[in-house]
Amino acid sequence: MLEPVQLGRLSGLRVSPLCLGTMNFGEPGRGHQGDWTLGPDEARPIFKAALDHGLFYFDCADVYGIGACERVVGALLKELVRRDEYVLATKVTMPMGRGANQGGLSRKHILEGVDASLKRLGHDYIDQLVIHRHPHGVPGQVQAPIEESMEALNDVVKAGKVLYLGASSMFAWQFAELQMLARMNGWTRFVSMQNHYNLVYREEEREMNPYCASTGVALTPWSPLARGILAGSYRGGFGGGSTDRSQGRDRMRTEGLYRGDATFDIAERVVEVAEKYGRKPAQISLAWLLGKPEIHAPVVGVSRVEQLDQLVEACGITLDEADIAYLEELYRPVDNLLSIGTS
Repeated sequence: MLEPVQLGRLSGLRVSPLCLGTMNFGEPGRGHQGDWTLGPDEARPIFKAALDHGLFYFDCADVYGIGACERVVGALLKELVRRDEYVLATKVTMPMGRGANQGGLSRKHILEGVDASLKRLGHDYIDQLVIHRHPHGVPGQVQAPIEESMEALNDVVKAGKVLYLGASSMFAWQFAELQMLARMNGWTRFVSMQNHYNLVYREEEREMNPYCASTGVALTPWSPLARGILAGSYRGGFGGGSTDRSQGRDRMRTEGLYRGDATFDIAERVVEVAEKYGRKPAQISLAWLLGKPEIHAPVVGVSRVEQLDQLVEACGITLDEADIAYLEELYRPVDNLLSIGTS
């Protein structure tokens, strides 16, 4: 059974040490991940298993399945567990349609987006609202004044529609600016940062991770298994995909994220270490991440109950220092994805 952890020093909120990412739940065929989406009947056993393990922190977004994810996640949670026994996060920022104000972090879209999410989720409030990117971080969307965005986020908290705020991938200086602006104006600060961090993409170790550790912000990394690379879904290269996700449209997105020359050599070392410990590569990759003291609740995605069982077991694995060094040895700096577009 997983033991709850406090979500950083800026909140009293307790969450499970793993967060279940729900991008792959919704309406099959709908949205950018539609070719590997599971419907409610396939998702239900996974949600039940998560709750049985003590995993009660769930992460979704309005844009996943263009609303379908929120509808499925909200309905399943209401069916399976009392409202005060889980923590539900969703996101706002990405465009939800072609309308001029259907994306970004303008006051209009934040207020309308939160109300739309609540309706789809069938909930009275959202435990944590995460901005999917910085107000200036989505190509093609208007760059709303950060004062406008932060005040609107504060207003949805004060209205009782949202309890806590979180943020996702951006430059550390951008995040620091948002936090300082909130503090100067007495507005609600972000309590967590959901950034891109794993064994084959470690650029966040330079600034974002130390900043969050220093200021008490919880780190809840996304893609801890590098979209399956660190779980063995690709062996030797992108042409070696062995799952529906790695063979479908998502492969192009994965190739865009992981450009390092050592990516698959590092993944092979994970396989070696996994064999040494009698574990799965995904477990070793997650154990490495959980061994970092600044990490609180990585966002993991699964499509089968046995995958979830394995990741829960990974929370009890402690790697030897020599094995950690072996896993980290081959990494070389890569282009910060935020500097060449968006992470």
